[in-house]
Amino acid sequence: MSIDLVRKLRTFLPVESVLHEKEDLKPYECDGLSAYRQTPMIVVLPQTETEIVQILKLCLATSTPVVARGAGTGLSGGALPHAKGILMSLAKLNRILEIDPLARTARVQPGVRNLAISDTARPHGLYYAPDPSSQIACSIGGNVAENSGGVHCLKYGLTVHNILKLRILTIDGEVLEIGSDSLDNPGFDLLALMTGSEGMLGIVTEITVRLIPLPEKAQLVMATFEDIQKAGQAVANVIAAGIIPAGMEMMDKITIHAVEAFLHAGYDLNAEAILLCESDGTAEEVADEIERIHIIMKSSGATRITTSQNEAERLRLWAGRKAAFPAAGRVSPDYYCMDGTIPRKHLANVLKGIDTLSREYGLRCMNVFHAGDGNLHPLILYDANTPGELEKTEEFGGKILEMCIHAGGTITGEHGVGMEKINQMCTQFAPDELSLFHGVKTAFDPQGLLNPGKAVPTLHRCAELGAMHVHSGSEKFPDLPRF
Repeated sequence: MSIDLVRKLRTFLPVESVLHEKEDLKPYECDGLSAYRQTPMIVVLPQTETEIVQILKLCLATSTPVVARGAGTGLSGGALPHAKGILMSLAKLNRILEIDPLARTARVQPGVRNLAISDTARPHGLYYAPDPSSQIACSIGGNVAENSGGVHCLKYGLTVHNILKLRILTIDGEVLEIGSDSLDNPGFDLLALMTGSEGMLGIVTEITVRLIPLPEKAQLVMATFEDIQKAGQAVANVIAAGIIPAGMEMMDKITIHAVEAFLHAGYDLNAEAILLCESDGTAEEVADEIERIHIIMKSSGATRITTSQNEAERLRLWAGRKAAFPAAGRVSPDYYCMDGTIPRKHLANVLKGIDTLSREYGLRCMNVFHAGDGNLHPLILYDANTPGELEKTEEFGGKILEMCIHAGGTITGEHGVGMEKINQMCTQFAPDELSLFHGVKTAFDPQGLLNPGKAVPTLHRCAELGAMHVHSGSEKFPDLPRF
């Protein structure tokens, strides 16, 4: 079957755009979640929308699964290949088609890097707001698939809040244009449905993103706390004061030490927690907001407060936060990055619960997260070469996600479900809800060929796990904080 498909694909694709030798396939066996690996049957690298249409029609005719892949920086196994399927890399569709400074939009192909959009728009005094930590490498198509956020998502929103229109191909090669160039369009909000659908409903070939003006000024406050609960309360106090920072991030002690050794960002090594809080806008707005933030941080128990004095210092302090993931790689052979979201009021309790689980499992855990919107990113440190340690890590991570659910939160804030969190979907959603999700999938992809087996578990899988939808989990976690 593989040889026959390769022959058919090469009737309309260049020879070098169809990979099938083992050594050529290995680089595509996983995304950023390297704990899960699967060698694809074939990898294709189309360069045009017409080529994608032909690939999809061939997959439909031969009932061949197809998984779309962006830059491979995803952290939930969303781009994990199918053993008997085609992996479609969209890396070669990497052109910025149009910048419209008057409409403040950019029309781009899915393989364009996130940061490249802002770099191109900057001469017009504009930029693209969502900025994942991987923005130097991640693609905008992947951002759409996972509904990515970033350190500035508190004020400016996730990907779904910053795109206007998508051009999509269905499994049978039909072109759909979803959304519009205007601020609203009639009918169901299919743009929101497609954003975060993890490549399960269609293949995105073009994205129209919203650009916003570069702020006149941006300034960052770094506050040091001797107690992580005080830092958590400071977050609540800032929001309660009516301030919506451009970004508000927190790191715990183990993260601070790892990042400082890696990047020398100037973090306080005596701190139990560090809070980064940024203000942007006009010079007058920023000056007023920074003064108010200082007062709140001090009254919340900050032992040291530093304010960036220039753009280089601001970027250096942010660079430390964005380097948390690679910094983890220097202190542990492997790490498992979680992604759960909770109500801000439960921040301190959930962090205490993670610490309890860390001691129970004997695994260190770095906590770094978007504190302003309660999006946690615990990094569980482990060694995959130690037998059984990956399985123990997965169990630890699963309990963190269940704790997020019981706190009134959700199992993902921006990384998607993919393969990593598919079992926890059984806990978060009731059988009727999961059936509805499968109904939506079937409406777009009747044969289930687009990224099959991801994001939404079958009811059979949930039954095998013995999992069920729950609303309160205090009885499941008797030793953890009550919510």
